[in-house]
Amino acid sequence: METEVIKLSSDRLDIYKIRRAVDVVNAGGLAAFPTETVYGLACRVTNESLAKLSEVKGRDADKYYTLHIGDKKRIDKYVPSRTLRENKLIAKAWPGPLTMIFDISDDDISRLRKKLDRQEFENLYVRNSIGVRCPDNAVAAALLNEVPYAVVAPSANYSGAEPAVTAEQVSAVFDGTIEIILDAGPTKYRSSSTIAKIGKNGVEILRNGYYNREQIIDFCTVNVLVVCTGNTCRSPMAEGLFKKVIAEKLSCSVDQLRQMGYKISSAGTIGVTGWPASSEAIAVCKAKSIDISGHSSSVLTEELIQQSDMIYAMGRSHLEQVKQLCPGGGDKCFLLAGDREVPDPIGQDVEVYKKCFAMIEQSVAARISELKL
Repeated sequence: METEVIKLSSDRLDIYKIRRAVDVVNAGGLAAFPTETVYGLACRVTNESLAKLSEVKGRDADKYYTLHIGDKKRIDKYVPSRTLRENKLIAKAWPGPLTMIFDISDDDISRLRKKLDRQEFENLYVRNSIGVRCPDNAVAAALLNEVPYAVVAPSANYSGAEPAVTAEQVSAVFDGTIEIILDAGPTKYRSSSTIAKIGKNGVEILRNGYYNREQIIDFCTVNVLVVCTGNTCRSPMAEGLFKKVIAEKLSCSVDQLRQMGYKISSAGTIGVTGWPASSEAIAVCKAKSIDISGHSSSVLTEELIQQSDMIYAMGRSHLEQVKQLCPGGGDKCFLLAGDREVPDPIGQDVEVYKKCFAMIEQSVAARISELKL
């Protein structure tokens, strides 16, 4: 076999040249192409093509390969149900040098088995999990989007060797054993993608790569903001409740929430900082094993709104102030109690605070039940 090498300009995407590689992959052949990290070997997910890929790479035939997609929206087809943290990571890190491992529920596995081509299903999913990569490279995206089938693309190297970061390195190893090489010059990062999984124990790095663990944690952290007027009564109690309930659901301590991918905070709309929570709010929370004694009031700002993924307001006036500070923030801001407002207990006795706490507690439980943690 003579391996065809097609040179591509870095200035202009030539889809007609790329379609030559698309034809090869559609027909069951192997096409080397650049990503932002290393060169990959594109292979259609059929038993015959995968057997050829494993033989060429010198890799055990029972090893599973990572699905590659050219558009992150295509993840819905293969991973229909995802957690908040997984969606946040997809939004922040894709397209990019990150391979994600997803756990798939039994119900979704049953549906996918019926929906997908049999060979695709059997070769992509192992023990209810799948690995997916969405490269940040125009050539890669064009190739993957043009192929109408599922495509895997392991690094272009013999098993255990260093992956190729130039077309010349690919040719030196695979000349005569693969059909085509798309040569678009050296890869951008010249290092492998990070492989990460978000599970019950937080972020797990399965292979070190371009992104480090702290970057992945930052990308996938879900920021929940609670807003009231002074940030001394209602929102501190709600903040404490959110932390307690989410920590219980994740089987971790409140102090471990950040490492698990959740940041809960609160703020007030009247512009006062440094005030402690009211003594009544502290007492009511303490009775429920929630410690807000170290709370210090913060001011609602545009930056805080922008950083938040979900904002829960105690009253409609707080909703309006969120929209005024940040017009785009209204799309992610809701009343904590659904269609009701949570009355302000400031200046009243502890019994009123207890009733307020009970309403907030019920509302927090309802909001968390809506979320896929």
